[in-house]
This record gives sequence, C-alpha cells and structure tokens, in this order.
Amino acid sequence: MQGLYLVTPDWDDTAKLLEHTGAALHAGAAMVQYRHKGASPALRREQAAALKALCRRYNRPLVINDHIDLCLTVDADGVHVGGTDASVAQARALLGPLKIVGASCYGQLPLALAAERDGASYVAFGGFYPSRVKQYSFRTEPALVAEAKAAVGVPVVVIGGMTPDNAAPLVSLGADMVAAISSVYAAPVPGAEVRRFDALFAARAKQ
Repeated sequence: MQGLYLVTPDWDDTAKLLEHTGAALHAGAAMVQYRHKGASPALRREQAAALKALCRRYNRPLVINDHIDLCLTVDADGVHVGGTDASVAQARALLGPLKIVGASCYGQLPLALAAERDGASYVAFGGFYPSRVKQYSFRTEPALVAEAKAAVGVPVVVIGGMTPDNAAPLVSLGADMVAAISSVYAAPVPGAEVRRFDALFAARAKQ
C-alpha cells in the first residue's frame, strides 16, 4: 500500500461521484474508500456497487467506511473502522483473512499497536491539519508518523486536511499513504492533484 488513498465526499449525485473518482483513478490514485455519512441505505448500495465496478476497471481496491454489511453485500475489498464502529477484531472475524481492515487510530500509538495485534491491514492517524470535512478536537503531531513506522509492521496512513504541500513532510517521515477528500474532489482538475500527491512518493523513492 503506497500512494494517494482517496476518500469520497458526501455527494448524493452518483454520476458526479463516479466522474471525479474515475479521473483520480486514471491519474494514479492507489485506493478508494467509500464514505458517505448521510446517505440512505439504498443510495449507499447504489454508490458502493458502482464504485466497486469502477475500481475493478483500474485494478484498485475499494474499502467501505464503517459498514461491514455493505462490504459483504457488494463484495468490496475491505472496511475501515473508527473508534465508534465495530472493532478491528470483529471486522476481521466477519470478513476473514483476505479482506482489508483499516483502523482509525487518531493520535494514539497504543491504538495502532492494538489494531495491528487484532488483525488490521493498515493504521490511520489524524487529523494533522484542519479539515473541511471532519472537525477534530485534537491535533496529531507529525513526529507520530516516524514513531509509528518504527513500532508497527503495517502501512501507516495520514489524514486530516491533506494537500500535496502539507503532506510532503509526513511522506518524508515515512507515511505510506495520504488520505484526501476535498483537495482532490474540490479541485478543478482532480487528476492533477492526484499526480502532485504521487510525486511526493516518487521523490522519496529517489532519496
């Protein structure tokens, strides 16, 4: 797992969602998480199924935020769980050993260690910066990225107000993936922003 981890916005317009996501995948986005907190169950099924088909075209994984049942229904590649959702252990037990299970660890390394022990495929830290989508009551310090890379054996994802500019130091510290919503979906040319994110990882590989 490396590169841009695209997280979807709360858009009810499925055609628009697919257009922007397709542009991002074409430009090189590495993984997609379907996240729509306000959608009805019917809309979630519609959008998740459509995104799965789109991700299959680009051979990229689709992860479902929170909803293990939806992941099973559309046969997505995995789920992402937070502190108020099903536990990593529960998700792993329901999905089996082959699906992706991601875990929100906020700014707490002990949560990441526990998540890895319980079967997480990756651990996500944030928010590092103010976000237009999610309000954080705390700020995660960049130094945590290096600490996590030294302590856990699964990929480390960073999230929270990410742009290609402010994600650069976190990638330099070892972040495996950068999760972004608004900086891509609100961009005039989503693919251009994806390529700017990908350039961070290309630059690190040359160091």
